[in-house]
Amino acid sequence: MIKQFLEAGKIVGTHGIKGAVRFQPWSDDADFLANIKTVFLPDNSPLNIISVKPHGNIAIILFENVNSIEDAEKLRNKVLRVRRSDADIPEGRYFIEELLSSKVFDQKSGELLGVLSDVSKTGANDVWHIKRGEKEYLIPAIESVVVSVDIENGKIVINPMEGIFDEN
Repeated sequence: MIKQFLEAGKIVGTHGIKGAVRFQPWSDDADFLANIKTVFLPDNSPLNIISVKPHGNIAIILFENVNSIEDAEKLRNKVLRVRRSDADIPEGRYFIEELLSSKVFDQKSGELLGVLSDVSKTGANDVWHIKRGEKEYLIPAIESVVVSVDIENGKIVINPMEGIFDEN
């Protein structure tokens, strides 16, 4: 389902004494926020971004009106959200929270296989957790398996690897 605001990641610490924060992005790229001017705290308070610098798998961010380590410390563990309309999301890429709860169908049979309940990041590729009743099935989120994703309608079509959804 398409959402107006998307969780972009979490502030995990401070950096230096002038108010910079260490931000763990929940995306494939630590530079994701580079073109975004405003992010939002969980209470919808806006934070205007002055600069974003990738630093390994995190980003160092400076915000307006966050001018000391004490100011930055107050933001620790806060999840930052972005307006979806501000996010430049390439075709074929999705925010995990938009995928969750999507119904997953078999391409060949049209059968409802379950609901996407979680996504694990493994390095090589994401692994999607599909819940059907009490059972959970794991599928690689790779081009040969994922046929189509329709986040507007909460529908995913896959070509499951042989044997994954066999009940026996």
